[in-house]
Amino acid sequence: MDNFAVNSEPSINRDPDKYIQELIFGDIFEGVTKRKQGRERTKLAPLSDPLSDPLANNLPNALPNNLPPFRVIRSTRRKRGVSAIRQNGLIEIHIPDRMTRKQEREIIPEMIGMVLRREARNKRGNEVLEALALELLTTHLPDYDERPASVTWRSMRERWGSCTTVDRTIRISDRLNGAPEFVLSCVLFHELIHLRVADHSPTFYAHLARYPDLARAEAWLEGFEAGIQVLPDSPILTDLN
Repeated sequence: MDNFAVNSEPSINRDPDKYIQELIFGDIFEGVTKRKQGRERTKLAPLSDPLSDPLANNLPNALPNNLPPFRVIRSTRRKRGVSAIRQNGLIEIHIPDRMTRKQEREIIPEMIGMVLRREARNKRGNEVLEALALELLTTHLPDYDERPASVTWRSMRERWGSCTTVDRTIRISDRLNGAPEFVLSCVLFHELIHLRVADHSPTFYAHLARYPDLARAEAWLEGFEAGIQVLPDSPILTDLN
């Protein structure tokens, strides 16, 4: 499926890996002097490289090279809490502005690890895709006799999904393995139509219009793509200890 359309703030509850870490990391903020007033409220670190200047390389506990894309966000309003969420495909780590460079480096891998562990617990398998495909065919494409030979997750960064009509195989981008079900259903529905209609003709779009949450799903996908494109150009972290 082409990105036919290019998140809301995820809610944060209180389960152990839902990333409110006052109790775990509160002690590292003790004794750190307050910064002067009048600074920006929030500062963002460069994408996946929050400590990139030469002096930072002399600090202990160097960051692993295999960390997924992330961004560190400092806030003067945050006093002790440290949190991490997945936002628009990136892991955002929120820390108090008074945190030192050394403390930031130490905390990044742990916070990323908590996000990844939660995502692994909630990850959908191929069987979820297969069941969803059957439900969509039954509900919205009852006139279709075609059935996919397989529906699987695949690492894809340029497309949301793809369908090979010759062997009736469908692949869905693993970027959507955490997306709301109405979004995943829309992308899968798009690929199911290709089992019969190979191109993007008026007939194809007439069938696609049967999906009731089409506009909402397209808006979500647009927001996801826009977030990925905008974040690398965000303000750069400055004035660290």
